[in-house]
Amino acid sequence: MKCALITGGSRGIGRAICIKMAALGYYILVNYKSNTTEADKTIALIKEAGGNGELLQFDVADKDQIKQTLGGWIDANEGKYIEVLVNNAGIRDDSLMAWMAEEQWDNVIKTNLDSFFYVTRLVLNSMLQRKYGRIVNVVSLSGIKGLAGQTNYSAAKAGVIGATKALAQEVGRQGITVNALAPGFIKTDMTDGLDEKELKSIIPVKRFGLPEEVAHAAAFLASPEAAYITAQVLSINGGLYS
Repeated sequence: MKCALITGGSRGIGRAICIKMAALGYYILVNYKSNTTEADKTIALIKEAGGNGELLQFDVADKDQIKQTLGGWIDANEGKYIEVLVNNAGIRDDSLMAWMAEEQWDNVIKTNLDSFFYVTRLVLNSMLQRKYGRIVNVVSLSGIKGLAGQTNYSAAKAGVIGATKALAQEVGRQGITVNALAPGFIKTDMTDGLDEKELKSIIPVKRFGLPEEVAHAAAFLASPEAAYITAQVLSINGGLYS
């Protein structure tokens, strides 16, 4: 059974990607950290769309939880294999660097960058054995452009972009592609506190993006037809930055 693992799949962009990948016939592994209510909603929406899946609860910032929960699932499910991995889970904790606490730096780096290493390394082995796989990393405009007040977030996302390009070169001959999506302002919980009316004036298309638009791009990069596209960063920002 072909599976797609989406980290941070309980809400926002992650939920939209889960639903989209389910529509393409994948059995969905919905990772979430703590919000079981929202995770259950995602599973319900997947089933409403005619798909199926299950929840995998672990904190992507905790390498021991990743090994225990994700590693345990892989060992216990020989008949299922993760063909698509979407590293989507992430957090922001903004502050000017002069006042940034060590915890703000550490938590953002662990959740956004370290998680890429520990999750991807576990999943990569079966992809190498099967000589096929799709890895899609959700990064950010911040990782390309850099944004004031986000030195931690920008550093983490830029790190994932560099890792995307490097890993793509390592595994390309095994039929595995590694790409990144860099959303701009998307209507999610993460942008709830932003002044949309003011910000959309600087966006050429004059609006925030939708999670479903990011999910469509993720599905394209995860498709067999995208086999010759790897080591790329696709911006989804309404023309805000290129």
